[in-house]
Amino acid sequence: MKIVQRKPASTTFAAALSLLTIAPLVFTGCNNTGKAAATPANFTTGINNHYLDHPECLFTDTRFPFETSDPEKTKQMDTLVKNLLLEKSVETSIHVSRYTVAPAGTRYAPRFCYGHREVTSINSFTPVAVANGFKETTITYSYTMKEVPVWAESHDVQAAFPAMARATTSQATDTITLAQSPVGWQVPD
Repeated sequence: MKIVQRKPASTTFAAALSLLTIAPLVFTGCNNTGKAAATPANFTTGINNHYLDHPECLFTDTRFPFETSDPEKTKQMDTLVKNLLLEKSVETSIHVSRYTVAPAGTRYAPRFCYGHREVTSINSFTPVAVANGFKETTITYSYTMKEVPVWAESHDVQAAFPAMARATTSQATDTITLAQSPVGWQVPD
């Protein structure tokens, strides 16, 4: 005959109670540790991951062939012609310049992206607060551009596109909103 020793009911109850107390901490605590913690390192990772898929570009909605009679736009496009990214033809009767993508420009057309941001420092961030159903924070950060193509470093292209010149030649500062998720901080869509 085998003797089975039973645990007192108070021990079983205590174990169940401690499990009920710890379980919510485990599940809610996940958002405050690891990749989801509100730390500059995690913010840097979230921002850098976003910009790997969102490069900086000269154009957002330009299609080629592109025609213009605007002198400022013509000046900008002519610098891309000079750098062998575009080809130009002129319709003198209607005073319009027509630009098409040159063989060397096919790699960059139609948006002519010139690199992606990489965070160099997190300067500040707002306290984490719930917005749109997620914990969010707004971050001010400094960055430099990475993987800048040679044509974007050309002096004439930088003169024609001053915003690109500022972004590619010096450290810049910007703000961005990040939302907390179980896999880390992300830019909300």
